Amino acid sequence: MLRRVTWGLADQAVTSLVSFVVGIVVARSLGAVEFGAFSLAWVTYGVVVNISRGLATDPLAVRFSGVPRPLWKTAVASSSGMAMAVGLATGAICVAVGAALGGRPGAAFIALGLVLPGLMLQDSWRFAFFASGQGGKAFVSDITWALGLVPLLYLAKHDGPSVTKFVLAWGAAGIFAALVSGLQAGVFPRLFRARQWFRDHRDLGLRYLAENVTISGAYQLKMYGLGAIAGVAAVGTVRGAEMMLGPFFIVLSGIGLVAVPEAARMLRRSVRALQRFCLLLGSAQSLAALAWGMTIIIALPHAWGHALLGEVWDSTEPLLLPATLSVMFASFYTGAAAGLRALGVARRSLRAQLYASAAYLVGGVGGAALGGALGSAWGSAGATLVGAIVWWWSLEVGIRERRHETEPEPVGAAGREEMPEMRST
Repeated sequence: MLRRVTWGLADQAVTSLVSFVVGIVVARSLGAVEFGAFSLAWVTYGVVVNISRGLATDPLAVRFSGVPRPLWKTAVASSSGMAMAVGLATGAICVAVGAALGGRPGAAFIALGLVLPGLMLQDSWRFAFFASGQGGKAFVSDITWALGLVPLLYLAKHDGPSVTKFVLAWGAAGIFAALVSGLQAGVFPRLFRARQWFRDHRDLGLRYLAENVTISGAYQLKMYGLGAIAGVAAVGTVRGAEMMLGPFFIVLSGIGLVAVPEAARMLRRSVRALQRFCLLLGSAQSLAALAWGMTIIIALPHAWGHALLGEVWDSTEPLLLPATLSVMFASFYTGAAAGLRALGVARRSLRAQLYASAAYLVGGVGGAALGGALGSAWGSAGATLVGAIVWWWSLEVGIRERRHETEPEPVGAAGREEMPEMRST
């Protein structure tokens, strides 16, 4: 397990570094307004990724982790085709929305729509590799993305920088990484198997789709609401605070890549082993998030922050504390989420996600109405705490149900039930 987790951390370290560097370069090159437009495209990408994972790679991780290689290859050919189908459909929608919006946000959405199919394919390869215990190949994929970004970001920055060029540069590097991943896997994505994959796994896929989309959709709607209430620059301010916590997401997301497969392995041992694993996972991540956030708040000089984010830093700095608390609470409930996925109780995990997402949306938008970007950050922190409580309560109920299903019937119970009939004879 240590080797698999290590590869997960290493892979996510590269992914988080890519996100951080792209955000820094865009923030410094374009200013607050265009950085806000880029951030709107970025959060939309996050929604599409969660759609793809719900329909394609989450069922793959639950049902095809650790299976024989021929079976894995067959499943991956179909799941990657499903991911491409999601990218094509949502990409077309983004292009249409961008054309209707116009301006800088519209340009960002059009560029995003063009690269989404390749980005979804690259993400599906990452999860497929971790499902089969090949974390090293996922690491190579993301290293390829990072290396491809170097010349592309340079060209976008020095040759008339614009939000369109930065989105296309980021997406083109991801598409190149997807091609390299396909060569590593030795599997050709079967786009026309997407429908069959959906039919075979709709029992999990539809629930995981709804679950994934509610949290990413709530985040996206919160950012849209913040932009409508406080302006597009406020979106960039909130995104700036999240970026400063970005290096911690190396831990959070890296462990998340292997959390569900590992939780499923723990469940095969016992329900108690699963419970201990989830508690340890959530607690360790939440403490790490708190430590990282407080280090930034206390130790990072103001001049360094300004050197990183430029004019965005001045409005971002006050948001660091509530942003840290949000990440800490979210990190704690990832352990419960992994446990519910391993139990296969998609109904309960979906319900928990719906409640948590509703609280997050209300807290974020309500806070924005009361206090702009800062109010939204504090509202989101309080809502994330509510979500953590809901997730852990749901896991506890799911574990009790599993124990009830697996515990043998008490000796003599059947006899006691038959006693009245015996007396009547």
